[in-house]
Amino acid sequence: MSKTNDNLENQEVMENSMNIELSEDIAEGIYSNLAVISHSNAEFVVDFILLVPNVPKAKVKSRIILTPQHAKRLLGAMADNIKRYELQFGEIVDPNANNYIPPMHFTTRGEA
Repeated sequence: MSKTNDNLENQEVMENSMNIELSEDIAEGIYSNLAVISHSNAEFVVDFILLVPNVPKAKVKSRIILTPQHAKRLLGAMADNIKRYELQFGEIVDPNANNYIPPMHFTTRGEA
């Protein structure tokens, strides 16, 4: 590739990039070991929950609301990242893959 093409590619990357700020408290992240996903015709709602053994009440730690288009893009991005992860570190094995998990029924009263 010539230097001219390299410069054009770098210019395109710069034009399509955005400046994203990540505050310290958000950078720490939130641990979740359960996600509950619901949807309407206009949005997907993903509640990230922390289940603690022997504690009767689980708390929603974070809620993300997505348009259907963004939810589909997220699904594709997750699938792509899982493929790359498994190429680098090996297959992700789910020890509960063959265990039946009964359906969970959650209320939408906004209690957490």
